[in-house]
Amino acid sequence: MPKQPPIPYDFLPEVPWLTVESDDVRDGERLSDDHVFDDWGMSGGNVSPHLRWSGAPEGTRSYAVTCFDPDAPTGSGFWHWVLFDIPAEVTELPTGAGSGELKGLPDGAVHSRNDYSIKQYGGAAPPPGSPHRYLFAVHALGVDALGLDPDTPPAVVGFNITANTLARGYVAPVYEI
Repeated sequence: MPKQPPIPYDFLPEVPWLTVESDDVRDGERLSDDHVFDDWGMSGGNVSPHLRWSGAPEGTRSYAVTCFDPDAPTGSGFWHWVLFDIPAEVTELPTGAGSGELKGLPDGAVHSRNDYSIKQYGGAAPPPGSPHRYLFAVHALGVDALGLDPDTPPAVVGFNITANTLARGYVAPVYEI
C-alpha cells in the first residue's frame, strides 16, 4: 500500500494512504460558499461535502471522517467535523450527510461535537487574512466502534481515532476572507 503524501501538519503518525475524492471539494482549491459556516458573521450553506474513499487495508472495521483547520489561530487548530463509527462497508458520504437533516448518514455513525459545539459539520469561518487549509480526512480504523459518545470533546475523539488508525487519506481545500 502506498505511503501517505506529506500532510499539512506533522503531528500525526505516518500510516498507509487511503484515496479520498470528492465531487464538491479539491486539494488547494477554494471552498464554495455551500461549505462555509452560516454564523459567526458568515453566510454560507454549512453543507458537508461529498466524500468517497478507497484502498482501505485488510482489518478495517470502521471509518471516521474529520475536518480540521490546522491554521486556526487557536494554538491547537479547529475541529469542523468529527464523525466516527461509520460501518466498514460504507465508502462514500453524499453531500449534506453531515449537516442539516443528516440525509445519507449511515446507521450507527456518531457525530461528536465540533469546536462550534454542534454535533454536525460546521463550515469554514476563518478570520480575515491568509488562506486556511481544511483537511477533510477519512481514517480507516481497526475497531468496530470507538466507544465514545456524541458529547466527547473533539480532541479526545481525535486521540482515539489516531490510536486506532490503520490508514488515512484526505482532500485539503482552502478558504479565506
